[in-house]
Amino acid sequence: MKSLITGAAGFIGSTLTEKLLKEGHQVIGVDCFIDYYDRSLKENNMSSFIDHENFTLIEYNINELDLKSLLKDVDYIFHQAAQAGVRSSWGEDFEIYTHNNIMGTQRLLEAARGSNIKKFVYASSSSVYGDTDKLPMKETNRLQPVSPYGVSKLAGENLCYLYYKNFNVPTVSLRYFTVFGERQRPDMAFHIFIKAILQDKKLTIFGDGKQSRNFTHVDDIVKANILAAESDVEGENFNIGGDGKRVVLNDAISLMEKIIGKKANREYQKVVKGDVKHTSADTSKAKKLLNYEAEIKFENGLEREINSLKNLYSKLY
Repeated sequence: MKSLITGAAGFIGSTLTEKLLKEGHQVIGVDCFIDYYDRSLKENNMSSFIDHENFTLIEYNINELDLKSLLKDVDYIFHQAAQAGVRSSWGEDFEIYTHNNIMGTQRLLEAARGSNIKKFVYASSSSVYGDTDKLPMKETNRLQPVSPYGVSKLAGENLCYLYYKNFNVPTVSLRYFTVFGERQRPDMAFHIFIKAILQDKKLTIFGDGKQSRNFTHVDDIVKANILAAESDVEGENFNIGGDGKRVVLNDAISLMEKIIGKKANREYQKVVKGDVKHTSADTSKAKKLLNYEAEIKFENGLEREINSLKNLYSKLY
């Protein structure tokens, strides 16, 4: 099997790439290494497979590639690439989100329209739901994102559906719920918090810390991608959540303190626009149609991330 993975050097993309290579896939990885965070972190993500005989890295933005030629003989597309960040998506920077998240997705779908791919798996986000009291969130909920980033991810979902409906592109959209684990991006909360505790620095919490999330380990996200690709399901969207329980942020930080063996220097600030109070995933649809069920327990996944970050920062710095 031959797979194209966009965002292959990123948090989820690199973990998925490594898994597919182990399963015998040929993988074409595309990543443009935008300056959103330190390139060395992405290079470290790929260190285990960069020289693999079945891996090819293309360092380009998908908006600048001849995608039709690239998709020749490709069986699966895993579209993980996106400009990330809820808090960064306001104002003039939204142009970056429309270019990378919306235009990039449309161009890839247009190229897929004339190909023989078996499945196009799109990485969406729980941010498409916005701030709702209807918990757990179901795929039938009204979609009303409260950040420009969420708007861009919903636009990508809608593009996937219209290319499925009008041109039979076999798309599936996966709505990720707060992904954590090894290789997590340095702008994401857990990475920031763990690093702050390890280095005895101030840990800033936006809001009162009583907000809660359904945290999903990256290994479960990868599993969901593979299940979606290998299934007969097309034109659907799915919630992909963690081990079922909602975790309050303050409690998550307390668990970090316990695992690391150090107290955090907590500082509370105003809530940032675009952040939602709670998320909780109803994954019954994914379980029924994809046979998806999260395996990684929150406590175990958090300990793994802490250990990986200890190792990362001792090696890089």
